[in-house]
Parts: sequence; C-alpha cells; structure tokens
Amino acid sequence: MLPSSTGKYNKMDVPAEDSQEMPDLEQEMPAQEVFIAPSIDEPKILNGQSYSYHSPIPEIVQNDMTTECVLGVDEAGRGPVLGPMVYALYYLPLSMHRSLLADTHHFDDSKVLSATVRSSLMQAVCTPGTDLYTTSGWATRVMSARDISSAQLKPNGMYNLNAQAMDATIELIQTVLASGVNVREIYIDTIGRPETYQAKLARIFPTVAITVAKKADSLYPCVSAASVCAKVTRDAALEVSYGPYAGAPLGTETETTNPASSVEGWGSGYPSDARCTGWMKRNMDPVFGWGPECRYSWATTKDMLEGKTGAKVVWPAPDDGGDNMKLTDFSAYAADNVKEEDKLSRWYGSAVTEQVF
Repeated sequence: MLPSSTGKYNKMDVPAEDSQEMPDLEQEMPAQEVFIAPSIDEPKILNGQSYSYHSPIPEIVQNDMTTECVLGVDEAGRGPVLGPMVYALYYLPLSMHRSLLADTHHFDDSKVLSATVRSSLMQAVCTPGTDLYTTSGWATRVMSARDISSAQLKPNGMYNLNAQAMDATIELIQTVLASGVNVREIYIDTIGRPETYQAKLARIFPTVAITVAKKADSLYPCVSAASVCAKVTRDAALEVSYGPYAGAPLGTETETTNPASSVEGWGSGYPSDARCTGWMKRNMDPVFGWGPECRYSWATTKDMLEGKTGAKVVWPAPDDGGDNMKLTDFSAYAADNVKEEDKLSRWYGSAVTEQVF
C-alpha cells in the first residue's frame, strides 16, 4: 500500500488484495523532456477520458501473418494519486524475442531504467525505419484518474482496481488477436495472486500459452518492453495534464506561480512524494479539490478535502432512513420544535388568523 499525505498507509489507496513495494521516486520521475508517443491523445487526457491506442501491425508480421509472435503486458502508475494508470502490451516474432529486445536494445523493467533511457527506447519503437519499428507492435490503455475514481466510488458495488486492470489487459489482448496476429505465447506481470490471474486468462484465451508471474518485467523482455511503453506514455500524460497549471498563479505568500514543468511541479504523482502532496495543498480548491488528473478515491485526497482548508459540506438528512428527501429538509426555517404536520404549511408562511382583522 502507499502512504497518504500523513505518511500512514491507506487501504483505499491500494486495494487490500494487492500488495505493492514502495516506489523509488527518483526512478518514477518523468524525463525533463519526455518523448511524446503516438499513444498520447491530448484532448482526451485533458478531459479526463480513458482511451486505447494500437500501433500498426509491424511490417515483418504483415508480410506473413502466420508468423508466431510473443506478447508481453505490464502497467505503470498503479499507485499514484495523480495521473492515469497505463496498461501496455508489446509483441514481436517469437524468434526475435530475446535477441532483439534483451541482447541488442537491453530492455529491462522500466523502474530500473533511467527516464532518459526509457524515453530513448520509446522513440526508437515509434520511429519508422528502426528495427524495433519494423518488427514490433504495441498498444496502450490509458485509464484516467477520473474513471478510476468513479469506478471505485460507485454506490452500488465498487469496481476495484484489480478488476479494472484485468479488464484493460483482456481488452488489449483481444484487439491484437482480432487483428489476425498469431500470438502463441503471452507473459504478464501479475496483479494479485499469479495462479488465480493466470487461470482466468487461460479460460479466456485457451489457444495461447499464458504465463503470469511476479517480476515478469525483469524476466521476460517483451514484458520489459511493455513496461517501457506504459511508463513513457504515463510520463507524457502527466506532462500534458500539467499544462493548464504551468505558470498559473497560486495566490500564496511564498510562491506566485506554478513551476513550468510537471517534474518541478507535482513530481512523480505518488502520495509519498513531497512535491506531489505539496502541489496538491497549494492548488486545492476548497470545494471541488482538483481537476480530472486527481484520483478522488485515494485517501490522500479525502484527507485533504476533509481537513482544515476544505469546505465542510452538510447533506440533508434522509427521511426515516429512506431514499426520499422531504421538501422542508432544504428550508432553513424548518426548526426542530415545529410539529411534523405544520412544517409544509409553514413553508409557504404562517396562516392568516382572525387577530389580523
């Protein structure tokens, strides 16, 4: 679990069935000039929309659709309070799996690669004419902070983060298989218990050999490549989301404007990052909080909104525990000492009596 702004661990920040190591904040930090991949849809990111992107099928696979391929899946941004969670997949011919990705380009878990190396690798994947472009396909599912929060805060049954992650993974794989790519092996970094996750996916994709493992992004090069695609896409999405705030006035005594870049402004977006929580405190609207880049289902946001600087919201009480609200609940005149039968009549004013005449 991730710590809240108070430094304590919150069950709401990460589902109870999931465990996650504390992030290395320096490794999670975006590059100062992150590569903007084709997976970045600026209008949708700024509007808080979730969306998917699929690269063209690589030339080497298009030329022979019977080519057996290997596919890896990984995510970035599961724990942050700011920005999207991004799921990505990466596929290429099975015969080139380790030689191209591990031996030639040295892909590894994105968390152990520097931000500059990650960005450079992603640029090579997206540049026509490179060996990575002509041999590999990739896809991302950008899951917005707004959609993550609204799903987790549903009044009629929470749609938890693990379920959202599972559905994103299935959608990405199904789209690639539906395009005709001959995927023979799939490797996935686990969410929850690997055996449970693997069994479910095996039922959905019975013709493909599926391996779900912890630390898969360090064990299988295709998962490492997917990890890079997910991380660079998230980093770029953070930079796009920060755009409206860059240089905007703060109205504080110590600072007059927000820094120009997201790295200097809200940092990694993790609750344990002082830059992130500091930015949130300085930019919080007392009623509405923040924009669509914020996960309102995280305890970090709840603590801040219910703190001293947040506006107190008092909701009318329900009628005897029912769902219907009484008209007089919205009237400041409805005093406690007024009889129930008189409340509605007094809403329109007191009755005229004989004393008036």
